[in-house]
Amino acid sequence: MKRRWALVVLGCALMAAGCSRPLNPPARPVEVIIEGGGEFPDTLVGEWKADRHGWEFVFEPDGQISSAVISLGRVRIIPGRTTTLPTKSGDQGVFPPGPWTIHYDPATSQLTVKITMAHVRVQMGDEILEGSSTDVFTGPISPEGTWQAQWTTFTRYTAHTPEEPSFDLSTDETYGETKLLVFQREAAQIP
Repeated sequence: MKRRWALVVLGCALMAAGCSRPLNPPARPVEVIIEGGGEFPDTLVGEWKADRHGWEFVFEPDGQISSAVISLGRVRIIPGRTTTLPTKSGDQGVFPPGPWTIHYDPATSQLTVKITMAHVRVQMGDEILEGSSTDVFTGPISPEGTWQAQWTTFTRYTAHTPEEPSFDLSTDETYGETKLLVFQREAAQIP
């Protein structure tokens, strides 16, 4: 009997110790992968702006993105933090990001950025837009310092209006929607 009791106490102690850690530890908000294990190039550090659709990325020296402006609403997002903004109608837009990934291949100067928005919800009066998205930008960095990126967006958005209670605005699940964007690195500001 004492032996069984000892096993029960030991089992409870192990379960309690196991419960002190989260079962699913939080993922890093941005994962940076440098092909071949090298360093993120200094020539990529800074703010990069697209020629259209409002996209912007701010790359840090370690390759992390410290913030991005997404095309939906031209909202600045910080990885790992939910952005909440008031709308013109007095309602709210809520933008929680999912995981982001940066992949750079020094041999080909190919940069790939994947931005996931976990669940966007923007309310403006009686109209609501909600859903999630994944945007992938991939292309070479030119010697002149431009990034010609194929932008493929995969959206799963639904609009709710008084006239149309549930209107699907999603892109094709397999192919998404692709456009060419040209990013330029902004010149450093001199104090």
